[in-house]
Amino acid sequence: MSYTETWSGKINRKLINKLRVINVAAGREKADLVLKNATYVNVFSGELENNDIAVAEGLIVGLGQYDGVTEVDMTGKVVCPGFIDAHIHLESSLVSPSEFARAVIPHGTTTVITDPHEITNVMGTDGIDYMMAATEGLPVDTLFMIPSCVPASPLDESGADLDYRDIDSFFTHPRVLGLAEMMNFPGIISADSSTVAKIVASQAHHKKIDGHAPGLAGKDLNAYIAAGVYSDHECATVEDAMNKLRLGQFIMVRDGTAARNLEALIPLIKSPKYFDRCMFCTDDKHPSDLLEKGHIDYICREAVRLGADPIQVVQVACLHAARYFLLNNRGAIAPGYLADFAIVEDLKDFNVVMVYKRGDLVYDKGQVDDFAVPFVPSHLYTQAHNTFHLPVLSAADFAAEGSKAVIGMIDGQIITEDRGRAEAVDIAQDILKMAVVERHKNTGHIGIGYIHGYGLKAGAVATSVSHDSHNIICVGANDEDMAFAVNRIAQNKGGIVVVKDGQVIAELPLEIAGIMTEKPLTEVNNLLEQAKDAAYSLGVGKGIDPFMTLSFMALPVIPTLRLTTLGVVDVNTQQYV
Repeated sequence: MSYTETWSGKINRKLINKLRVINVAAGREKADLVLKNATYVNVFSGELENNDIAVAEGLIVGLGQYDGVTEVDMTGKVVCPGFIDAHIHLESSLVSPSEFARAVIPHGTTTVITDPHEITNVMGTDGIDYMMAATEGLPVDTLFMIPSCVPASPLDESGADLDYRDIDSFFTHPRVLGLAEMMNFPGIISADSSTVAKIVASQAHHKKIDGHAPGLAGKDLNAYIAAGVYSDHECATVEDAMNKLRLGQFIMVRDGTAARNLEALIPLIKSPKYFDRCMFCTDDKHPSDLLEKGHIDYICREAVRLGADPIQVVQVACLHAARYFLLNNRGAIAPGYLADFAIVEDLKDFNVVMVYKRGDLVYDKGQVDDFAVPFVPSHLYTQAHNTFHLPVLSAADFAAEGSKAVIGMIDGQIITEDRGRAEAVDIAQDILKMAVVERHKNTGHIGIGYIHGYGLKAGAVATSVSHDSHNIICVGANDEDMAFAVNRIAQNKGGIVVVKDGQVIAELPLEIAGIMTEKPLTEVNNLLEQAKDAAYSLGVGKGIDPFMTLSFMALPVIPTLRLTTLGVVDVNTQQYV
C-alpha cells in the first residue's frame, strides 16, 4: 500500500512530496528530470564535478546515476546554480515586474531581493502591496526587503511618510527578508529613536538589515554597525569595503547602470580571504543595460575578465547571497536545494543557453517560456495608475525671484558641487533653470534653482523618475517649455518627455506610479533611446545620460547641492541655500 493511500487525508501535501523526494533520491522511483552527464559547479568544494543531476518536486534530490521521466544531455555545457541579485530596485528597469522577469530569465537569474523603495515613496505601503502582488508566482523568485527611509530625507516631500508601525506587519510575510538599505545613517549615528525603531522592529522578527553608508568610517561606522546593520552596497573603493568587512559587514559588490563598482572592488573577489564575505548586486538596472549587457551573468563575465577565479565568481553570484539572507535551499547544486539552474556554455563568457526554475525549463533556444502575469487587486491597480495630483501649470509658476543657487554637475559622478548663484538662464555659460514640482499631494510646491553642466541649448527635459520621492524634475532653457513639459508628464500619468517650442519631440509614458510601464522592455528601450537622442539634439552633453542625471539631482542625501520641492539644499549642512 502506498504512502498516499495510507495517509491520504491525514497528512499534508508537503509530507507526501517529501516522501517522494526521498524515494527518488534513493533510486526507488524515477526522477521528474535528470540532467545527464552534467558538469556542474560545486560551490561547497570549489570545483567542477561530473554527475547526473536528479530533480523531483522542484528540488535537486541526487547526484550520481539516475533515470528520469525527462532526461536532458548536458555534455559540453556547465551547470551553475541560478544566479541571485542581492539588492535591486525593480522599478529602475522602468517596466512591470513581469517584464523584468522576462528580461532577466535569459541571463540565468532565478532569485532577486528587491527593495520597493521607489514605488513606496509614491504610494506608501500600498506600493509594497502592489509589488508583492505583481511578483507573486513569477518564474524569478522575488523576495523583499522593506523600505527603511520613506521619505529618504526630512527635507523631501514624497507620497508617504512611514514609521516603524507602518512597516512592522510586513516582516511576518514569508517573502520578506528584512529591512532595506538604511540610508539614514546620520539618524542611526545620532541615535534618533524613530530611525532606530525600524531596526529594532526588523530584529524583533529576526530579520536582516541592509546598509547604505558610503565612506562611513571610525566611531560613526562602529555605531552604525552596532545598531545592527549587516551589509553595505555603497563601497566605491577597496579601502571603504575593507573598513566595513573588518567590522563584520558583508559587502554587496554593485555593478548596475547608475553605479559600477566591480572593477574597484575586484581585489576582494580575487582574494581567498575576503571573497566569501561578498555577493553581487545591481541596485539599478536600466532597459538598455538589460538588453545589451545582461544581469548577474554580465557581472560574472566581467569579474573573470578582470582576473577572478571562475569558480569563486559563481560562489559570489549564488551561494553567498543565499547564505547571507538565510535562504538555506538556494545557491547550490546539492540534494535538498531548489532545482534552479543557469546552464552556460563556459565559465569565461557565461553565455546562458538554458535556465531551469524549480525543475521547469523556463528558457531554451533563445525563448522564455510563457507564464501568467500575476493578478494585481483592482484597488491597487487603480491607485498605481492615478498618482499625479497637481494643477495645470503656466510659465509664471516657474518664475524665479532673485538669485538662486547653481548646482554644478561633475563629469562621471552623481555628486555635485556648489557653483555659486545665478539670477537667470545663461545658455552661453551653460546655466539652465531647474525645477522640482511636488506631484503627490497637490501642495503647489515648486523648488527652483539652476544647474551647470547639463548642456541644453533649447526647450526642456522633464521626468517623474526622480529619486527618491519621484516628484517631477525639469530642466529648461525657458519657462514656457518647462511648464509644457511638466504638464505633459502629468497628462501621461508619468514618464519622460523632451519638448521644444511647445511641441513634444520624444516621450516615454510611465503610467505605473509614474516610474514604470506595462510596455515590453524592447519597446521601452526604443522609446527611451529616442528620447535620449532628442535631448542630445537640443544640446545635452553626449557624455551624460539626460534622464538618469536628472533623476539624482533631487535626492538630498548625496552631496553637495540638490534641489527639492522647497528649494536648493546643501546636503552637508542639511540646510536650504
